[in-house]
Amino acid sequence: MNITTLEDVVIKFAGDSGDGMQLTGGQFTTNTALLGADLATFPDFPAEIRAPIGTLPGVSGFQLHFGSRKIYTPGDACDVLVAMNVAALKVNLYALKKGAIVIANTDGFDSRNMRLANAETNPLEDGTLDGYQVIKIDVTKLTREALADITMGVKEKDRCKNMFVLGFLYYMYSRTLESTERFLTSKFSKKPDVLEANVRALKAGYNYADTVEVFASRYKVEAAKLDPGTYRSIMGNEAAAMGFVAASKKCGLPLFLGSYPITPASDILHALAYNKNFGVRTFQAEDEIAAICSSIGAAFGGHLALTTTSGPGVALKGEAMGLAVMLEMPLVIVNIQRAGPSTGMPTKTEQADLLQALYGRNGECPMPVIAAARPSDAFDVAFESCRIALQHMTPVMMLSDGYIANGAEPWKFPKSADLPEIKVEFAKPIEDGATYLPYKRDEKLSRPWAIPGTKGLEHRIGGLEKANETGNISYDADNHEFMVKLREEKVERIADYIPLQTIESGPSKGKVLVVGWGSTYGSIQSAVNHLLADGYEVAHAHIRYLKPFPKNLGEILFSYDKVLVPEINNGQLVKVLRDKYMIPAIPYNKIKGTPITSGELIEAIMQLM
Repeated sequence: MNITTLEDVVIKFAGDSGDGMQLTGGQFTTNTALLGADLATFPDFPAEIRAPIGTLPGVSGFQLHFGSRKIYTPGDACDVLVAMNVAALKVNLYALKKGAIVIANTDGFDSRNMRLANAETNPLEDGTLDGYQVIKIDVTKLTREALADITMGVKEKDRCKNMFVLGFLYYMYSRTLESTERFLTSKFSKKPDVLEANVRALKAGYNYADTVEVFASRYKVEAAKLDPGTYRSIMGNEAAAMGFVAASKKCGLPLFLGSYPITPASDILHALAYNKNFGVRTFQAEDEIAAICSSIGAAFGGHLALTTTSGPGVALKGEAMGLAVMLEMPLVIVNIQRAGPSTGMPTKTEQADLLQALYGRNGECPMPVIAAARPSDAFDVAFESCRIALQHMTPVMMLSDGYIANGAEPWKFPKSADLPEIKVEFAKPIEDGATYLPYKRDEKLSRPWAIPGTKGLEHRIGGLEKANETGNISYDADNHEFMVKLREEKVERIADYIPLQTIESGPSKGKVLVVGWGSTYGSIQSAVNHLLADGYEVAHAHIRYLKPFPKNLGEILFSYDKVLVPEINNGQLVKVLRDKYMIPAIPYNKIKGTPITSGELIEAIMQLM
C-alpha cells in the first residue's frame, strides 16, 4: 500500500468518559513524540463529573496536532475524528475539515445512543456525513471477538475498545506498537489478564486495519526540525510543579504547598506530593482559606511557600492575600484559570481572572502578576515567580489556565547547572540594645526576612497598617498614604529587574501589532506567521509580566498604527493597556470555554488591515 507523507495532522478522539479517550490520546501523543514530530494537545473534559453516558454533556475529547513543522496550537479543525457514539459526533462535527476522515464505532450509533444524544435520525445514514470519508467499525463487537477466550466479564472486555481504536490509528499513520506495549506492561504488571486483554485488543485493531480495504493510502508525518537536544512531552501543570521544585533547589529553601483541590489546579498538588525526596511538603487543607494561611505561616518560618487554586479559590483567598501584602512576605499564589463566574464551567478554559489578579483585593493591595504562555513555559514562569517573590519580599500571582494546564508539547528541558541561583538572605541576629527595624528597606524597597526565634529580631506582625520602618501599628493618616504609595512603588520597581518586552515575530514597527498574554500565544503566533508569509505588515508581542509591565512596553505599542488584543474573556488586558498608555487598543474576545483559533485571528487581523 502507498504511504502518503503529510506535513501536519489534527486528530480528535471523542467518546464517553468511560471510553478512555484521554488515555488513547495520551498514548498516541507519546508515540508521536518518540518519532520526533512537533505537537500540541488539548484535552477536552466534560464539565460534569458523572454526566449521563451517551449524552452531549458527557462527551470527553482529546485533540492532537502533530507535524514535521513547528506546531503552535492543537489545530483549528480536525483531519480525523474518532467518534465512539452519536453524541461524540454531534459535539465535534462543527470542527471537521471538508473531506475529513470520520472513524465511527457503529455500536455507539444504535437507537439508544440516538435517543440519549437527541438525534432523530442516524447521522451515519441520513446524509449528515456527505463529503467526509467515513470508516464504520463495530469496535465493540470486534474487541469482544478478539478477547473471546480471555476469562473476563463483558464490561471489562469493553474497556479495551480504546486500545482497538489506537491500534487501528497506529496502522493508519504507519506507527509501531512498542511504546504502548511498554506502557501497558508497566501499568498492568500485577494484572496479567488485564494486560493480555489490552495488548491483544491493540494488536487486533492494528491487524484489522491491515486486512480490511478501507484506506486508499496509509499516512506518515516526518520528524520536525527542532533545535538539537533532549526533549520530553510535558503538560502545563506538570511543568509548573517541576519549576517550583527547581526554584526550591536553587534558593536552598524547603518548598511548602498549602492547597485545597480544585479543577484544573489539582494536578500541581498531586505532582508535588510525589516529590518528598526533594524536601517538598504538601498540605491538603480543609478549605481555600486554611490553605493560603498555612502557606503564609510557612513563608514566615523561612520556607519557599506557595498555594494553588483556580478563580473561585482566589476569591476565597482574597483577605489572606491582603495579609501577605501587608506583611510583605514572599508567597506564590497560582491561579489556573477556568470559565466563571462562580463555579462556571470547571473544565473549560478562560482568561477572565486578570482583573481579579490585578485589583481583586480590598484596599490598595499591589501584587506582581506573571503569566505562562505555553505548557513548557509554565516551568520558567513558576521559577520566575519564586525568584520575584523571594528577592522582592512580596506575594506574586502566577496565572495559567486549563488550556495550558492540561495541554502538552515537546520540552527541551534545562539542566540544573543551566538554571540561575536565587540568592536569599535572612536578617542576621543583633545584639542586646540594638534596634531592629523590620520594615527598613534596601534599594529594591524590600524589607528584611526575619526568621522566628532569631535573636533580637522580635517584631509585630498582623494585618493592621504598619508604621514606616518600625512596623508598629499606625493609625496616622499621613503614614497610611505613605505606606500605600510605598508598597505600590515597591512592586513597580520590579520592572528594573525583569527583561524588556520583545517582539515574538514581525517588524519592530508597522501597521498592526497583536498583543497577547497567557494561552493565546500559539494562536497569535500561528496567525501572525501565516500573514507574514503572505507579505503583510503585522507583528506579535506577548506579555509575560503583567504587573509591573516591562519598561519598554509603551514604546513598542506606540510603534504601530493599530494594536489588536485577543483574549479569552470579555476584554481585560485591553482595558489595562488603554488606561496605562492611553492608546485606542482594539479588543478581540471569545468567551466560549474554548481557545481562539488562528483562523479566527487571521480574519480579525485582515479586517484591521
